[in-house]
Amino acid sequence: MLLLISPDSVEEALDCAKAAEHLDIVDVKKPDEGSLGANFPWVIREIRDAVPADKPVSATVGDVPYKPGTVAQAALGAVVSGATYIKVGLYGCTTPDQGIEVMRAVVRAVKDHRPDALVVASGYADAHRIGCVNPLAMPDIAARAGADAAMLDTAIKDGTRLFDHVPPEVCAEFVRLAHTSALLAALAGSVTQADLGPLTRMGTDIVGVRGAVCEGGDRNAGRIQPHLVAAFRAEMDRHAREHAVGVPAVN
Repeated sequence: MLLLISPDSVEEALDCAKAAEHLDIVDVKKPDEGSLGANFPWVIREIRDAVPADKPVSATVGDVPYKPGTVAQAALGAVVSGATYIKVGLYGCTTPDQGIEVMRAVVRAVKDHRPDALVVASGYADAHRIGCVNPLAMPDIAARAGADAAMLDTAIKDGTRLFDHVPPEVCAEFVRLAHTSALLAALAGSVTQADLGPLTRMGTDIVGVRGAVCEGGDRNAGRIQPHLVAAFRAEMDRHAREHAVGVPAVN
């Protein structure tokens, strides 16, 4: 399982760089613009320059509307700015067909510029609260659009978490559907160390965190702490080892 950490500034990215050995992907977002809020192109470039060259940079395009042309341009801006994972939150898509239309436009825009970039179609575990597509529709949307990964996050950051809206057995079905379509499965949404056991057992490919590695556990007011990144990775590795030998880890 890969660890994706989301700094919201160049300063936080430098903190991530101090913990680079413990993380796999640096994800650029702007939390005050939403769950998958898009940061500025120049911030993506600066963060790309601030972290080690062997660490891929991911960038969120935003909690996007059903406007394929607008979203495609935004996605191109992210990949031009140096991101190699392009994440799109299908916030304004109310049907799978709308999601597929948006994601096909994104895939074309991104892959025409950089064929090896990875496109991530993201839905929301709390879709019922905002009226967007069902979380379990995301793997099919991603596959039919030609994306590389399907992801779930939470749209409304009010203290509720991924498993509050999509319980572990449903998340496991999400992962299974993604893998059946040869997609990576990414899960996020106020994930804590206590969630790592089920996330490991269901075969999650990428886990995304911010609050869990911020001072005070606060994704907005807290700042990413290198020692918390290291502790989170250590717990991930423990679960991975114990899962590999069939011994249940104790949280």
